[in-house]
Amino acid sequence: MVTARREDDMPRSRIPEFSSVEEEAKFWDTHDTTEFEDEWEEVTDIVFVAAQPKDGIWLRFDDAVLAELTRIAREQKSSPQTLARRWVLQRLQNP
Repeated sequence: MVTARREDDMPRSRIPEFSSVEEEAKFWDTHDTTEFEDEWEEVTDIVFVAAQPKDGIWLRFDDAVLAELTRIAREQKSSPQTLARRWVLQRLQNP
């Protein structure tokens, strides 16, 4: 959720503060953004931050490692993700 800071002399937003994504989703299910056009502000410094998967992890590999993982996965008719998961599970089961 992104909220813009407003100066004290500006009227308070009619868009409520939300305590969860679910609460915000329910609000927007019954409202249209055009109801709040008078509150829109131009934003120029947008930064998107990737969220960590809820039930998993992300792994980062350099280009050479990823290319080799992809090559081996294709030979096995698999995806790089599936192959990496398989290897980790094998290693955990047979330390």
